[in-house]
Amino acid sequence: MTRKTSLGASLLDELPSDSRHTRQLVRRQMIAEAVMTEGSMRIEDLTDRFGISLMTAHRDVDELVSRGLFRKTRGIVTAAATSLIESSDVYRSNRQAAEKKAIAAAAMQFVEPGQAIFFDDSTTVLQMAAHLSAKVPLTAITNSLTLMNTLKGMHDVTLLALGGQYYSWCNAFMGRMTINEIARLRADTAFISMSAITDDIVFHQSPEIVDTKRAMFDSAVKRILLADHTKFERRALHSFAALNEFDAVIVDDKTPSVHIDRMRSKDINVVIAKGDGGRS
Repeated sequence: MTRKTSLGASLLDELPSDSRHTRQLVRRQMIAEAVMTEGSMRIEDLTDRFGISLMTAHRDVDELVSRGLFRKTRGIVTAAATSLIESSDVYRSNRQAAEKKAIAAAAMQFVEPGQAIFFDDSTTVLQMAAHLSAKVPLTAITNSLTLMNTLKGMHDVTLLALGGQYYSWCNAFMGRMTINEIARLRADTAFISMSAITDDIVFHQSPEIVDTKRAMFDSAVKRILLADHTKFERRALHSFAALNEFDAVIVDDKTPSVHIDRMRSKDINVVIAKGDGGRS
């Protein structure tokens, strides 16, 4: 089931008997799907598309913003990230889905039975969950509520759930409590994905995410970065680490050769995940 379907289900689960309220929830579902498809839309355009007043459009958007799905700025609602604001996990999970699956499959070469592993809250790392049963027993350590729910019933996986302050836009726990718990642990490997790579430095829009993932990075023996080709075309505000600090950088086969050649010239261990599940 895709996150888009899950979004629709979560809204439709609330359907009451009152038909007016029902229409409102269905309309908000359609607005959410339209914004995720477009990336961003003017609120005025929503009035024409859905035949609603500007006041109603703002009210619907405000409800979706309160759920952490989107951002609203100067009459524009957006699901896509900017250099200052990360997009919601609902939007991110539907972007580059095939590439993320290939990268996650390639990442499994760095997993061995018996290991304790940090899994961050990224939608790319989340794709590794489908492969973990082949490498059990494992201890999985994560701050991602989505991953917790995915792994909680998996046989021979010991799940260590990191608590802290909950952030709805990424469906994860972060902050001082989370970092303190991470600092008390030592894991074999940390699998991490970030939102932007510039000048061979990894960046993210959220300082809370940077701090939380850096704690995982510092508490792991081996660090693996998962990055699809679009990360090389983005910018974000807060630096995380240089690429050469990672033991491996896994990219998809759509990553331009100029980036791959440059990284390899700097002795960065680059793994290219093939669309057919292979790697090079």
